[in-house]
Amino acid sequence: MGLRKNRIRGPVAALLAAVLGVGLLSGCGPKSSAVTELGATGGTKVEGGTATMALPPAATPNWIFPIGAPGYLATYNSSIQNLLYPLLFNPEQKGDKLSMESPGNLADGMPVYSDGNKEVTVKLKKGYDWSDGKPVTASDVEFWFDLIRANKKDWGGYSPGLLPDNVKSFDVLDAHTFRLRLDRSYNPDWFTNNTLQYFKPLPEHAWNPDHEDPKKVFARLTAHGKQLSKFATDPLWKTIAGPWRIERWTTNGEVSLVPNKKYSGPDKPHLDRVVFKPFTTADSEFNVLRAGGVDYGYIPPSVMAQSKKFKEMGYRIDPWEGWAITYIVLNFNSPTAGPMLRQLYIRQALQHLIDQKEISKVVWQGSAAPTRGPVPASLLPKDPYPFDPAAAKQLLTDHGWVMRDGVMRCAQPGEGDGQCGKGIKKGQRLKLELLSQSGSTETSNTMQVMKSAMSKVGIDFEIRQQPLNTVLGTTVPCKETDAACKSWQMGFFGSQGSWYFPPAPSGETLFATNAPSNMGNWSDPKTDQLVKATEYSGDPAAMREYAQYVADQVPVLWTPNPAYQVSVIRNDLRGVGQNPTLSLAPQDWYFVKKGGEGK
Repeated sequence: MGLRKNRIRGPVAALLAAVLGVGLLSGCGPKSSAVTELGATGGTKVEGGTATMALPPAATPNWIFPIGAPGYLATYNSSIQNLLYPLLFNPEQKGDKLSMESPGNLADGMPVYSDGNKEVTVKLKKGYDWSDGKPVTASDVEFWFDLIRANKKDWGGYSPGLLPDNVKSFDVLDAHTFRLRLDRSYNPDWFTNNTLQYFKPLPEHAWNPDHEDPKKVFARLTAHGKQLSKFATDPLWKTIAGPWRIERWTTNGEVSLVPNKKYSGPDKPHLDRVVFKPFTTADSEFNVLRAGGVDYGYIPPSVMAQSKKFKEMGYRIDPWEGWAITYIVLNFNSPTAGPMLRQLYIRQALQHLIDQKEISKVVWQGSAAPTRGPVPASLLPKDPYPFDPAAAKQLLTDHGWVMRDGVMRCAQPGEGDGQCGKGIKKGQRLKLELLSQSGSTETSNTMQVMKSAMSKVGIDFEIRQQPLNTVLGTTVPCKETDAACKSWQMGFFGSQGSWYFPPAPSGETLFATNAPSNMGNWSDPKTDQLVKATEYSGDPAAMREYAQYVADQVPVLWTPNPAYQVSVIRNDLRGVGQNPTLSLAPQDWYFVKKGGEGK
């Protein structure tokens, strides 16, 4: 997706210009900085230097234990973890698809399937060591597996029936080879892309020298993983196998990494240091970027007209597109909103009131595209619920709602035709509350546009904004009787996209019953059946049927899917690859200089 300029027009534009102050920064040009005038190509490669990368608005890395926990599943956490504790398989872009064949893999080649796809054999590359000199072995991968198997309900990646439930045995064949015996035959592409993506070695000799019970070890590691102020000093996190080690990790989320001098892999870092710098808002990041205080940052879409000035300063502009979808989570177990959200017609009406095309063009300045369903838009060309306020209002009135004092109220309670539906009381207002992440002007503007559209058909739509980590920690799966379920009705954490897929964009972790990232507690037998079909069958029709059905069911509200960010990168910082899964490889970054001059 390229950058394109869009004129503000229509009712969406009028609302934004009059109420939200679009373009407030348009008079602020970039200031002078130390960025080189070197072009985007050429120059002489140099070793050393510090590169500072801006984190997303209100994003603060807060989890180091390389087994994700519910409430700590933000991508920036795992992206940093994987620089210390590398994965066996890393997704890479190959044309318009993603592949697990990457030179950065710890695995030696691709997995080998046998016995009717019921067995999988994986080899590790030889020569990788932990930072204390001990070799990385297949037993270290088994240690990781034992931890998640014994503590699966506390692992953020657990979905009942899948990993680790679908692995009957883990057999270490030699120091660098292991074999998985599966509970049935699986689609090899799906299993490699969506199950083996989790596998990584962990240092058993350092973390479990006394061979304690995996539950006890996991509890101890989790306790250390919550001590944010000690991440840089805790001896546990100093035994690593990746190209980087922690130099500093502050409680406000700034992370500084330096090369792991004992790293034995081929892609050793060129830089002396990489710094991940947090910002409370996109505007605050923009101000630091203008002053040359960030080497790899982003510009808010609302100020994209200034991209030419950044190019003149010696930066290049490169949208970071993701293999992703964006949505608002609906809490079906909310004791107040749940009965309304469980009605398909209400979800359809809400979806008809999100003007994705206009929001994408006007609010996101062309750096976003509509989300049509549970897979990236290129795999689902038809929008089942285009913007149509008249259709939304008709759906409500056809099911027993009437407008009184500007708000829809249930006039026909009951579960029959033309009635409001189970659990909705006579006279109940159609009122919903959204907990949305703060820090992004575009997100705030998007929600205000939605609020305006909903108010016109009588939906009372209230918005509360909180930092991203607060939203992620609040919008977690819950039971209707849980106190936590009363604290939120709808949630949004998608300013940089809500969900980034592995190469196979199936729904076992998102929309299957009790899936780990099924934040809204969606449960539907046919969805479960179609998800299973994508896991077992290599037929492309299985993915298409799943995608269309879930799109029609609206288990979440589909919203515009932005580029992860419109990146602004110094021309003399090279080797930056923007992986669509949001993984990072700063070991490939390096600076260049002109002629004999220094950087």
